[in-house]
Amino acid sequence: MTKIKSFFSGIAVNIIGSVVLMLILFGVVVSALGYISFTRAFKNEYTNSTYHMADTATTLVNGDNIDAYLDGKETEEYAKTKGYLDAYCRKMGLSLLYVIKVDTSDYGRFVSVFDSINEEVDNSGYTEWGIGYKRDTTNDEYRQKYKLLYEKDKLYETIYRINLNDGHYPHVTTLVPVKDSKGEVVSILCLQRSISELHRARKPYLVNIAIWTVFLAFFSALSAAVYIRRQFVRPIQKVSDEAVRFAKENTKDEELGKVSKYREISDLARSIDTMESDMVKYIDHLTAITAEKERIGAELTLAGRIQESSIPNEYPAFPDRSEFDIYGSMTPAKTVSGDFYNFFLVDEDHLAIVMGDVSGKGVPAALFMMVTNIAISNRAQMGGTPAEILDFVNNVICGHNSQDMFVTIWMGILEISTGRVTACNAGHDDAAVCRRNGSFELFKTKHNLVVGAMPGVRYRNFEISLEKGDKLFLYTDGVPEASDKNYNMFGMERMLGSLNAHKNRTPQEILEGISCSVSEFSGDAPQFDDLTMLCLELKQNSEEKQPAGA
Repeated sequence: MTKIKSFFSGIAVNIIGSVVLMLILFGVVVSALGYISFTRAFKNEYTNSTYHMADTATTLVNGDNIDAYLDGKETEEYAKTKGYLDAYCRKMGLSLLYVIKVDTSDYGRFVSVFDSINEEVDNSGYTEWGIGYKRDTTNDEYRQKYKLLYEKDKLYETIYRINLNDGHYPHVTTLVPVKDSKGEVVSILCLQRSISELHRARKPYLVNIAIWTVFLAFFSALSAAVYIRRQFVRPIQKVSDEAVRFAKENTKDEELGKVSKYREISDLARSIDTMESDMVKYIDHLTAITAEKERIGAELTLAGRIQESSIPNEYPAFPDRSEFDIYGSMTPAKTVSGDFYNFFLVDEDHLAIVMGDVSGKGVPAALFMMVTNIAISNRAQMGGTPAEILDFVNNVICGHNSQDMFVTIWMGILEISTGRVTACNAGHDDAAVCRRNGSFELFKTKHNLVVGAMPGVRYRNFEISLEKGDKLFLYTDGVPEASDKNYNMFGMERMLGSLNAHKNRTPQEILEGISCSVSEFSGDAPQFDDLTMLCLELKQNSEEKQPAGA
């Protein structure tokens, strides 16, 4: 059971499965659209061609003699016309060709004038009506069409019968008025034509679509499997195995080097190589000259520097972009931190923003933080919403999480041109938003499950609309849970009060103001948790800016 669960939580299986499902869905949609379009085109062609057949057939009938035929007169001409209609019915491959005179009082009854049957078409088993045969109109549809034709509202009418349960084959019936020499409608010519070709033509079309869908699904799955395994699964597995090995052995092995063409994975591998080399050197050096406590302190200091280098720490972060300003800070409670933040451009118009807090403390949390941060950055470069990115990262972490650690994450992608932030909250504290000329307030949303707790979790997005001049503030729980010497917490109200006291400042000045407020509140009390914050401002144009005191 564990092996099956592990198999279905793998990156390759989930991505390939998604590709196959999308191809199958595409095949179904294409088949449905093609089926509808094919049927519509077929019916249009049959409607036009059958009308022309019926219109031609009306030239064989003398409308001036309809009543004479029914009165038993003009028998010789009637027989000749009947012969022409019978021959026309056979030559054109029609199943029925008949002429009726309808009772125009209510169009509910008619009398047969001519009736030609071609049994060679579909073996329909129709019984020929004799002249003068009377019967009720079939249904209201026919009654309405008779009325339209007699009143000259329509040039012709068409009726399709495709799905029949009475033993007859699918067919189309075209009704055309027969007029006398004065142009008055005296009867209706009905021409019935088989459309069995429609069913015979649609079947191979659907079979071809199904075959190509299966072929493309198999080929795409195979290609995706090879590509994903080579470019993602193997490099990440290699880095993960090396991190686990080093954590157990604390010995230098072969350098990972450039394990992938993707920068984030290669950066992670080089960071592991650097961490291993530096930590091994420090371990060897400190073992000989210092006590165990000093050795651990040095290791943590090194890990802290490596960790610090893994998040943005050079400002201004984007000196060539004037549409926004962003600043982040992380103050670990210990030498290394389980908190992290990150921001990077996915493309020219989309900025990814991440804030996370790993369970636990020390080096395990720091390593877990680095792996999570790199996995998020790498997956974000492939595109997708924050929920889709966290789906991927959650499955990656759950597949290699023997210590049952987890991380809370708030991730958003800002569309710079519109100010729309598509975000996902995986068990993290709610962000605070300050509207232009307004105050900072918590933007409360429904939280998703923390990342790393359970594979296969589906995360959901929400949106924040920012206008020019608005600010977005992210933080970890170390800010509101900072305590003084009497164990009183800083709290959300003090945090919002401090934010609003500096709301007209730049993002950097806002974060510095929060840090000062927390330090003043805590006094001499030790810092128990990491303080990690990030602030984004959607910049105004110079003419839109308000005075500082506004």
